[in-house]
Amino acid sequence: MLSEWELWACANRVLQTHGEEAALHGAEQIGALVLEGDAEGVRTWQGIAARIAQLSATGGHAPPIDRMN
Repeated sequence: MLSEWELWACANRVLQTHGEEAALHGAEQIGALVLEGDAEGVRTWQGIAARIAQLSATGGHAPPIDRMN
């Protein structure tokens, strides 16, 4: 599993790349990984998707993150 910082960085990158379609992109990734049977990948993308939703709801502001974890 990615660190907390890495998950937020991934979510931010997906938002920058896909804009309003970021949530859809995350859902598509999760669906593809489910079909492949990649449980760890599904968990990772679920974490990214949750952070995409939070960033979208807060105008792009993430909570402070301890980069050491």
